Amino acid sequence: MKRALVTSCLALLIALAAFAPARAGDGHDHGDAPAAPTANGPQRQPDGSVFLPKPAQRQLDVRTVLTEAAELPRTVELGAKVLMDPNAGGKVQALNAGRIESGPRGLPNPGQAVRKGEVLAYVVPSAAPIERSNQSAQLAELRAAKALADKRIARLQELADTVPRKEIEAVESEAASLAARIAAVGAGLSTRETLLAPVSGVIASANVVAGQVVDARELIFEIVDPSRLRIEALAFDAALASNIGGATMAIGEKRVPLIFVGASRSLREQALPLAFRAQGAALDQLAVGQPTRVFVQSKDKVKGISVPVSSLMKNSANQTVVWIKTAAERFEPRTVTTEPLDGVNAVVTSGLMAGDRVATQGATLINQVR
Repeated sequence: MKRALVTSCLALLIALAAFAPARAGDGHDHGDAPAAPTANGPQRQPDGSVFLPKPAQRQLDVRTVLTEAAELPRTVELGAKVLMDPNAGGKVQALNAGRIESGPRGLPNPGQAVRKGEVLAYVVPSAAPIERSNQSAQLAELRAAKALADKRIARLQELADTVPRKEIEAVESEAASLAARIAAVGAGLSTRETLLAPVSGVIASANVVAGQVVDARELIFEIVDPSRLRIEALAFDAALASNIGGATMAIGEKRVPLIFVGASRSLREQALPLAFRAQGAALDQLAVGQPTRVFVQSKDKVKGISVPVSSLMKNSANQTVVWIKTAAERFEPRTVTTEPLDGVNAVVTSGLMAGDRVATQGATLINQVR
């Protein structure tokens, strides 16, 4: 009876212990509050700004520039194409139809440097069999006549004391004429056309192989000087040709100045072609026929702030924004309106104030922080 009572008391205590809350030891109570998010990493704030700690700025290689207001030229962006400079390039064409033979150094490869007057290839003229047979028959007749003239000269020289001098000179002149005609006809049968480099430069295109038969006036090689090219832009406003203050072209992050050569007086594709001359080592990255963009600065001015093109971003509403550094670790987006300037920089006409610090390098990564 006593043992059953003890067993019942123990069971009651175990049941009560099961419903009692668990208590952690001293110093191990974490409380009921949820885990707080870390504030040490980059994060987008509720107002749209970005918190970017200094270590993250160094890791992302963020760079900023201090803006200044200025009077800048109003710029028009035009589509353009790279052409060969007629004073620094040339084309090699065959004057006669024939078969291609290699030059002393073999056929030149694209990109190979050549000098003016260098032999690039030979063209062996092609002629119909009847034409070659007629030339051979004419050559045989001329050689026979030359042999008779030589014999007459020998006989007259033996009778030089009794024969007038003018007869001897006439026969000698006839023999010289026959020799020249023989040389001309013989050269026509055996000679080959030599294709020479018209200018110094590099081979832009090679369109033949050894043994290929080409027609007269067919393009064989193109030679260009990579450091001197012609840029042709198409302007749909004909008045722009008389209001050009300068022009540039962007190649990567390099700005190449252009020299205005002149404007055509005939439309092409309902646009006026404008010719520019470009020089510099940066042109090595361009090829003849490559499409590009030309930024033509007019003589008109517009008040704005010049910023690098790399600082212009798009927000979720597809608006153009720049990131302004408002504090040591805080960047704010600013909606702006822009105009082109030179391909490397753009003009901000509204949305910025002079003295704002705009993020340039690393702006793309700031724009991706969420």
